Amino acid sequence: MSLTTSPVALKRLGLIDYEQAWELQREIHREVADGKRPNTLLLLEHPPIFTAGRRTLDSERPLDGSKVIDVDRGGKITFHGPGQIVGYPIIKLRDSFDVVGFVRELENSLIEVCREFGISAERYCERSGVWLRDEKGDRKIAAIGIRVARGVTMHGFALNVNPDLTFYEKIIPCGIPDAGVTSMANELNPAPSIEEVRPVLERHLYEALAKVSS
Repeated sequence: MSLTTSPVALKRLGLIDYEQAWELQREIHREVADGKRPNTLLLLEHPPIFTAGRRTLDSERPLDGSKVIDVDRGGKITFHGPGQIVGYPIIKLRDSFDVVGFVRELENSLIEVCREFGISAERYCERSGVWLRDEKGDRKIAAIGIRVARGVTMHGFALNVNPDLTFYEKIIPCGIPDAGVTSMANELNPAPSIEEVRPVLERHLYEALAKVSS
């Protein structure tokens, strides 16, 4: 599905501060819920920042004074930074109660992106996001955390293309102490660039969101 035929409007924002993007999300969310704007997908990168979902424990936060923004999504604490493709689908769900189905479509699209680049990723039934599970251990390559209000989604996912993974050492990512974090760059040689991954991601996201949006 191409941009011209997709029911979702795309906004590529480049590098943008988290608070600025969050305010834009809230504005677009109101307009989508009110029927004043089409379903919208924001794709962007953030400067380094930690964000904490509603279930984050104090013990999972950084101990070095790093800034953490508390947000109204599900999930726990995670890192955002350059080298990630962050996506915020703001869409009116066809079935406003099928939140699990929406998350599964996001996971499927990210799994397919990884597969196109030669990475065998999968869903982990007990844990959200997209994972690699092999002799190297369990490690997350994409995180997902969403919120649904008035039948419209916000927040979304972060796909690790080539971020600085050392930031994750300051936290317990997603509240999971017994698993690691990885990136496409960590798994592939040569590593793909954001510019190479983004169009593949957009294609799979259009297909996924068309299945669940109204």
